[in-house]
Amino acid sequence: MTTTADIADFALGLDFADLREETVDELRKRVLDSVGIAVAAMDEEPVGVVGDTVAEFGGEGCTLWGGGSSADSGPAAGAGTASPPDATMYNTALVRYLDYMDSFLAPGETPHPSDNIAAVVACGEYGDASGADLLAAVGVAYEVQAALAWNAPVRDRGWDHVTHTVISAATGAGKILGLDREQLRSAVGIAGTAHNALRVTRTEGISAWKGVASANAARNAVYSAFLAKHGMEGPVNLFEGRKGWKQTVSGEFRAEFTPAERVHDVMTKKYVAETYAQSAVEGIIELAEREDIDPDEVEKIRLDTFAGAKLIIGGGEGSRYEVETKAQADHSLPYMLAVALIDRELTNAQYEPERIRRDDVQRLLRNVEVSADEELTERFEDGEMPAVVAVETADGTTYLVEKDEFEGHPNDPMSWDEIERKFHETAGERYDRDRRDEIVETVRSLDERDVSDLVALLD
Repeated sequence: MTTTADIADFALGLDFADLREETVDELRKRVLDSVGIAVAAMDEEPVGVVGDTVAEFGGEGCTLWGGGSSADSGPAAGAGTASPPDATMYNTALVRYLDYMDSFLAPGETPHPSDNIAAVVACGEYGDASGADLLAAVGVAYEVQAALAWNAPVRDRGWDHVTHTVISAATGAGKILGLDREQLRSAVGIAGTAHNALRVTRTEGISAWKGVASANAARNAVYSAFLAKHGMEGPVNLFEGRKGWKQTVSGEFRAEFTPAERVHDVMTKKYVAETYAQSAVEGIIELAEREDIDPDEVEKIRLDTFAGAKLIIGGGEGSRYEVETKAQADHSLPYMLAVALIDRELTNAQYEPERIRRDDVQRLLRNVEVSADEELTERFEDGEMPAVVAVETADGTTYLVEKDEFEGHPNDPMSWDEIERKFHETAGERYDRDRRDEIVETVRSLDERDVSDLVALLD
């Protein structure tokens, strides 16, 4: 049985000194990757909506990364600070919105542990925490989210994966805030009882909320932690209680926790695309470049993939052929494969409205077929991310590529050089080289710094 006591005992019992150096290094990479993605999202319109909403109420205590600038010159521009829950909401939206964040690859659920980072940073800034404390709390949040995803997947029962996030973020926030055992149990109980999210966020007609739902979960997690900090008692029988989480949300499960070792099973995205598309996109770009395929000559693209990819982005939860917005495009295998073949890349540029609407990609995406294959599903459940892509051209030629995984998969993790290259690409349009180098150095030595040293660089 897994209880709020088990989670609290794990979180409070894990100190920075308990982490292997290799684990600390992976946690540092997670922080740098998340910060770079956040910087790249600072001018996105839905993030600006969150910023304007946060700014309307004011607040202080935590830094809004980028100064809370919105996509226009509205009230969020230059707001600068907010309360810990509101700063968490805004900063998590930055990390999550582009769909460029990391993922934990469990067989029945694929959450994004980086959804926890802004919450822990906000609470760490508020409490003048050290960088070592930050890394330990991030490790706790990653471990709790990954353990729940692996042992208690909720997707097939109609719940969104941010249902796990609110629990993991509350745990990480509570740890860095210094909650005691009973306070942390209450924080987890409040968060997990009150904030369960529906899967409809990611099915059928997808809206901009897809990229903001985890920010809402993280904000609720931080608010729950502060309620517990000030003495609010929560339902500490969250999981095992009558009509509790196990009966209502997940079904019976038991989760064991490691010293944040599950961070080694977290993937880094190479492309701005939904997690399960990464191997297929890498494959079709390699194929297009190797064979110098003329997109105008392509008659059909066929993808054989695993069941989860077919379900989520291949049409199993609603049509993925009607693509008009970024939120729809980055969860449509037909669109991502078509545009990747044509442009031979998949970056933020491929999600600009005018690119999505162009006739070339709208025509080709309707000639993409996605099928689930039992053998590929078994291979995915055994730790791969397989994809078989076939491109048929007008002269009858079929080009084929098979992938086991992609650069950034846990079987082929990104090195520091690769993480830094991605960071410089994502943060480069806003921060000059000197600022970027300073952020990199601060993160790489975070256990010798304070949280305030990092957030001071994110104005």
